Amino acid sequence: MTGAYHGGLDRLLDGHRLSPVQRRIAHYLSEHLEEAIFLSSVELADRAGVSQPSVTRFAMVLGFAGYPELRQALRPLVLGGPPEGQQESLIKGAIDREIRNLTAVRDRLPSLPLKELGASLAAAEPLPVLGLRVSAGLATTFAYYTRRIHPDVRLLTHGGSELIDGLHSARRAGAEWLVAVVLPRYPVEVMNALEYAGKLGYRVAAICDRPGFPAEVVLDAPVGDRLVFDSHAAPLALAMALVEAMADAAPLRTQARLEEYERMTDETGTFLGELP
Repeated sequence: MTGAYHGGLDRLLDGHRLSPVQRRIAHYLSEHLEEAIFLSSVELADRAGVSQPSVTRFAMVLGFAGYPELRQALRPLVLGGPPEGQQESLIKGAIDREIRNLTAVRDRLPSLPLKELGASLAAAEPLPVLGLRVSAGLATTFAYYTRRIHPDVRLLTHGGSELIDGLHSARRAGAEWLVAVVLPRYPVEVMNALEYAGKLGYRVAAICDRPGFPAEVVLDAPVGDRLVFDSHAAPLALAMALVEAMADAAPLRTQARLEEYERMTDETGTFLGELP
C-alpha cells in the first residue's frame, strides 16, 4: 500500500484503542486497502479471519454507523481524485457483483420453496405486504404486480400506529400470511412489527438478504453493496419469481383478472400504445 493510503488509514485509526480482533482487521486493511474497499463485510471478515459482527463493531469503534459507511470513507484514500477510468471501473464492478448475485439466486432456485409459498399466498385473503424505508420500494413493486392477480393485497409502507392498525385490521379480516420485505439497513420498527405480527398469529414470509432471518419462510437474495447505496437486482428477481409462482397456483383466477385488467386499461386509455 502506498504511503498516502497508509497515512489516511492511520488518521482514521488514530486515538482508538483496538481489541486484538480489531487490530487484525486494521492490519488486513493496511496491507490490502485497494482490494478491501470493494469487499462486503462478510468478505472482509473472511479475509481477515474474524467474524462479520467483528467487522461491524470495528467500524463503530472508528465512529461510523456501520461497515458500509467505513468503506465509503476508505474509498477516497484509494480512488479520491480518480482518473476517469476508475469511476467507470467502480460502476462496472458493481454491475459485475449484481450479475453474480443474480447467478447465485438462479442456481439456488430448485432449493427455494417458491411453488409451495406461492400456493399459500395465492390462497391467503387478505394478503398484507410490509416494507419500510428502503424496503418500501420493493414491497410496493411486489404489491403492485400481485394486485393484478390477487383480489386483496394490502400494502404497509408507513410505520407508527398506522402500521400496527394495518396489521391488526388485516388479521381481523382473516389474513394468515404476511409478506415482509426486509433489506439492509434493518429498521428497528420492522423487527418490532414482525414481533407484533407473530403475537397476532401471522405466518411470515420474508424477502431479505440473510438466510437466517427470523421468519417461517425466508427467500434470501444478496444485495449489491459496491456503490454508495445498495442495489437490489437479486431481491427484485426473487420477488417477481414469487409473483409468478402465485399466478401459477391459481391459473383460472389469474387469467380472468388479467383479462379484466386489460379491458379496463383499454377502456380508460391508461397506457400509450407506443411512445411518440
